[in-house]
Amino acid sequence: MTLRTPGVLLLWSCMACADPSAPGRATVWPDTFVARVEALALLQSLNAELLSHDSATSTLEDWCAIHRLASPPHIVAVRIPLEKPPTAEQRRELNVSAAEPVRYRRVRLLCGSQVLSEADNWYVPGRLTSEMNRLLETTDLPFGKVVKALHFQRRTLSSTLLWHPLPDGWEMREIPAGGGAAALDMPPMLLQHRAVLSLPDGTPISEVVETYTDKVLAFQPPGP
Repeated sequence: MTLRTPGVLLLWSCMACADPSAPGRATVWPDTFVARVEALALLQSLNAELLSHDSATSTLEDWCAIHRLASPPHIVAVRIPLEKPPTAEQRRELNVSAAEPVRYRRVRLLCGSQVLSEADNWYVPGRLTSEMNRLLETTDLPFGKVVKALHFQRRTLSSTLLWHPLPDGWEMREIPAGGGAAALDMPPMLLQHRAVLSLPDGTPISEVVETYTDKVLAFQPPGP
């Protein structure tokens, strides 16, 4: 799959002359107005891609490749041993009874050494194949890759920007001239999605909460 959003392609072209592996070029975003606008544009582009595709794993893999976060740009999952039972609301969203098993899986999705997201996943094992359940229980494969053969569809319940690079009312203020030497201080988590994954007939198989980290911007920012 190739990202086709015009804004992302434009940003990709801007990145073509900015090799993050070039000697002496650290991945540090300056705390300037332009850098904050660029960060916001990139976050909005990533958000749009996530909203328009069913597989967050595939979207992150494309993002990793375009922004040269690792070579090869593959997404791998690292499971975090944790138990978190579904809430009554989540059972309603998954359309399961109080007695039907719902399993929980928490993973970190990495591209190379960069943790791009942390995902909480409540899934219904009775709606998956036995081989899919085995892989989810015994391997670190991402959920989206394990259940890809089901041709699942994604319905986003919420999309929340956790960091606003530009302060409220910025458009009514004078734009600062020049740039400072300070690094742009980003929080560790930038974006969060909550979604239900369903079979083509509408039967829910999973509810996910995906939180995207500052490492999605761990590349040399556009510009000189």
